[in-house]
Amino acid sequence: MEALDPLPRDFYRRPPEIVAPELIGAIISYRSRTGLAAGRIVECEAYLGARDEAAHAYRGVTERTRVLFGPPGYSYVYLIYGIYDCLNFVTEPEGSAGCVLIRALEPLAGLQLMQRRRTKARRIEDLCSGPGRLTQALGITTSRDYGLDVTGSGRLSVRRGKAPSPVVEVTPRIGINVCVDWPLRFVEVGSRFLSR
Repeated sequence: MEALDPLPRDFYRRPPEIVAPELIGAIISYRSRTGLAAGRIVECEAYLGARDEAAHAYRGVTERTRVLFGPPGYSYVYLIYGIYDCLNFVTEPEGSAGCVLIRALEPLAGLQLMQRRRTKARRIEDLCSGPGRLTQALGITTSRDYGLDVTGSGRLSVRRGKAPSPVVEVTPRIGINVCVDWPLRFVEVGSRFLSR
C-alpha cells in the first residue's frame, strides 16, 4: 500500500461537492492499539451545511455539530440509530459547515484485523461496504475519534494514493428522506466495494 503525504488543510477548505469527488481513490489509514487498518475511498457523499436540509449542520451549531463549523480537515464522527458510527471530513472555511460522508472503502491493509472486527462479513467486499461497516472495520468510534485532525500523520490520516485517479460517477445521495434528488453521491465506476 503506497500513498503520498497526507492531504493538506487547503484541500478541505473548499465546498464539499468539490472535495468529495477528489476524495475518491484517496487512502484512509487508522492506527489503533491493535494495529493499522486502511482502505481506499470508493464512495462518498457531500453535505452542504446550512443550505442542505439533509445535513446535520442545517439547524446550526449544537454540541454534536460544533466541529463542522470549525476549521476544515477534521473528522466529524457521529452515531446513527444509536448503533453505527459514521465518518465525515469537515470542509469549507471555518464558520461554514460542509462535510463529506465516507460511505465505502476498498480494504487495503489490516484485513485480518478488519475481519475480527466484522465477524459477519463473509467476503472482502463486505468489510467496508457502508458507512457503519467501514468505521467498525477500521475501529473508528465517535467517543474516541470525533474532531481528529486528518491532515497530519496522526492515528487517522487521509492520503492521495499513487494509482491513477479513478473514473467517478455522480448519483443522488441514498439513505436520506430530504433533498433526495441532489446529485451529491460520488462513486468509483466499476468498484465491487460500494455500499450495500
